[in-house]
Amino acid sequence: MPDVQSEYLILGGAGLVGTQVCRQISRLFSPARLVVASLLEREARDACSRLAVEFPATQFIPEWGDLFVPTAWAHLPRRELLADRDRRRTLLQQLFGNFDAAYQDNHLVAIIGRHRPSVVVDCVNTATGLSYQNVFEGAARVMEWLGEAGFDAGGTEDLELFLLSQSVPQLIRHVRMLHRCTTEAGVRSYLKVGTTGTGGMGLNIPYTHSEDKPSQVLLAKTEAAFGHTGLLFLLARTPGAPIVKEVKPAAMIGYKAVTTIHAKDKHGNDQLYEPREVDAAGDLTLAEAATGYPVRGRLTVPVVDTGENGVFTRGEFAAITALGQMEYITPEEIARAVVQEIRGANSGRDVISALDSSVMDPSYKAGLVRSVAMSDLRSADAAAAVPSVALGRLGPPELSKLLFEAQLLKECFGAMESVVNDANGPRDANAVSEKLAAHLHNSPVRYLAPSIGIPILSADGTRLLRGPRINVPELTGHQRSVSLDAADVDRWARKGWVDLRPENIRQWLDRMRRMLGARLELRDMGSAAATIHSYLPTEFEIGEVVAWVFNNEMEGYRIK
Repeated sequence: MPDVQSEYLILGGAGLVGTQVCRQISRLFSPARLVVASLLEREARDACSRLAVEFPATQFIPEWGDLFVPTAWAHLPRRELLADRDRRRTLLQQLFGNFDAAYQDNHLVAIIGRHRPSVVVDCVNTATGLSYQNVFEGAARVMEWLGEAGFDAGGTEDLELFLLSQSVPQLIRHVRMLHRCTTEAGVRSYLKVGTTGTGGMGLNIPYTHSEDKPSQVLLAKTEAAFGHTGLLFLLARTPGAPIVKEVKPAAMIGYKAVTTIHAKDKHGNDQLYEPREVDAAGDLTLAEAATGYPVRGRLTVPVVDTGENGVFTRGEFAAITALGQMEYITPEEIARAVVQEIRGANSGRDVISALDSSVMDPSYKAGLVRSVAMSDLRSADAAAAVPSVALGRLGPPELSKLLFEAQLLKECFGAMESVVNDANGPRDANAVSEKLAAHLHNSPVRYLAPSIGIPILSADGTRLLRGPRINVPELTGHQRSVSLDAADVDRWARKGWVDLRPENIRQWLDRMRRMLGARLELRDMGSAAATIHSYLPTEFEIGEVVAWVFNNEMEGYRIK
């Protein structure tokens, strides 16, 4: 159970579910500080004022703004943000360009970094926000501009808006930022209140947000909702990340109040008009100026306010909550499940835990079959003219680079013990580098690695042995060449070049000493020493060596 004095950050805390989550946490944990974040300043401040009256012992702190954009623009309406050409171009860079640069500016990152909460509860209706940017409408506009004659430059704005409406890159970038900022801030627990996108109904759902059915936009909401869940599933399996949970209501959520309001339809109209009679033939104008229609009064009706889901009339509410339709769940019930999960109790509603318990894990049989496959591969490799090292089709780029470097060390020295020591004691990195450079002339690695895009950097760092294509650095857009300086050579050699320089060989010697030391611990301590820090094989197996590097240097290991 979290420390009762821990700070809590509730994203979407002024909404229907978020408000109840704030109440439940305040009532049960009595935190000293609770941050209430909302899209609009007014909503955040009003929520804090109401909560402060109810829970005077807790300090409620308002935060506001769009979590998906730079802090400098987080308080602008999205429509205004997208209307400006320069801002659109910056947003495209934030979404598709350099991650580190986008991370430094992001508003979610700023909020979490400023408050460093122990627990984050995310009640933002993310899937709705992304799906109703309406990628389908954007595609239709771009396709109109394309036409038969090709793209017209006048459609550039439509193309930019279409790119910015893509939910997948937005979700990926959002969860990557969430991973880094929660890790850096020491967040212990992150809980998402998600959605099914259809209120628990299937592809036959009769409801949309007034589009024709089946609604592509509504199905995009489901795609975003479960894509988000999949990324959170990965976050929950990432070393150093917070504990990750998701509660996913599968019914309509409501309600906040019954009231009579001056309502608006989906086009923003709030007037009642005297209709005109026209012929049901010929051309039909779908949108005319309202000035041609006499006004009968305001569109004032009794409604149920369901918070972020909008308002429903009596007829709409009765239909959507009826037996066999979406039916109904209250925000208090959702908040209760959220707080149970925060406390560590098993509510049975955590989707991430449900996925963990139902996915199929590695098996004993597969382990036995792996041994057979490895034995057969060794036999085939011994008889082949080209060694079975790498094809460059499995990433990251470091994988092929490390495999080729390990292969050269194995060819040159045989056993791992011989790499690190000779008859006189520990080997010198400079001497090993020279020996590898000499050996390269007779090694198939000399032509195999460059042929698949992995160049070989000479021992003195001045020459590059290359093939027709180089995989690192990666080509982007129409780029075909890059300029080289010392810093670039170091960076790319670490990432995807076979590196024969003594500095890299020194790192290999250190690795192998640690592998051999862990192997001795396994013999002396038994199964207790069998961890990712151990090197289990009794011989020099290049794939096992690289797996050890991933486990111990790149945090590239599974925790479940």
